[in-house]
Amino acid sequence: MLSGLLITAEGQTVSIASFDHEISARLEIEAEVETPGTILVSGRLLNDIVKSLPDAPVVVELEESKVLVTCRSSKFSLATMPVDEYPELPEMPELAGTVDGAAFARAVSQVITAASKDDTLPILTGVKVEFEGDTITFLATDRYRLAMREITWAPARPDLSTSALIKAKTLNDVAKSLAGGGELSIALGESAEMIGFSSAGRRTTSVLVDGDYPKIRQLFPEETPIHAVVRTSDLMEASRRVSLVAERNSHVRLQFTDEGQVILDAGADDNAAATEVVDADLTGEAITVGFNPGYLNEGLNVIGSEYLRFSFVSAPKPAMITGQDTPDGGNSTDFRYLLMPVRLLNQ
Repeated sequence: MLSGLLITAEGQTVSIASFDHEISARLEIEAEVETPGTILVSGRLLNDIVKSLPDAPVVVELEESKVLVTCRSSKFSLATMPVDEYPELPEMPELAGTVDGAAFARAVSQVITAASKDDTLPILTGVKVEFEGDTITFLATDRYRLAMREITWAPARPDLSTSALIKAKTLNDVAKSLAGGGELSIALGESAEMIGFSSAGRRTTSVLVDGDYPKIRQLFPEETPIHAVVRTSDLMEASRRVSLVAERNSHVRLQFTDEGQVILDAGADDNAAATEVVDADLTGEAITVGFNPGYLNEGLNVIGSEYLRFSFVSAPKPAMITGQDTPDGGNSTDFRYLLMPVRLLNQ
């Protein structure tokens, strides 16, 4: 039953719904309805069929226990499932506030980079979303890196103070499917067990992840005496190239020098090695650090600003990466990416 899509036609609208006891989704679209009704069909099969159809009107008809889907000369027949056995979709929780969909999607795409993909640690596969006044804060970690992003929103209550732990995959699906519709509404249940999102005729609800998320805010350093500013695109391209020779469980080394450069190198055996130099504006003493190439490149890919800043306490301590619009401009802390270094032999 749960593999099916529940399709309801009434008035001048067709609604398509799905539910798996954790996540529900519903979409409403305009249609010319001749006969009201509800059907339940295989979601995977219908999706494959619809993706293959030409850009033309689609006719859906119920004929006994079969659903006929016709588009121009294409005709498909699908078996139906019992509608009365499909579970009832949960109601949307109470509206908590609204946020710009594009800003929400951008924040989610940045933060989920640091969420764990290890299902044996279910707490860390989620993103903690904190609602405090007119600020939403997204937090994620997989123990080797942390990501934090803040955006503003319009809460229904100015004194709202709560949080929700949402699966990173669910949050990413919401950002991709709903956040493009302009204003995104966020709804929170009183029991703090469910969250809902809706925008432009689409809605999704999700059960929250149960458990206490680690307090990772305190891990971001308050004072960092060493800073290096680099053009984001230059460092991204150089790191991507140098990483090609970094073997599994190896690292990319970054040497920030007093000569206004950062030297990237990887691979130190007879198989392969690479070195590249990028301009960098260093403040403080010269520093050499090593990073997991995958974690470094994923963080650089989501910075989203023309320049980025590395902030260090010392070489063995985590490095904080943030973005800024100009080489000498103020440091933007809307997005922070904290990356654990790899211990080098001389440290």
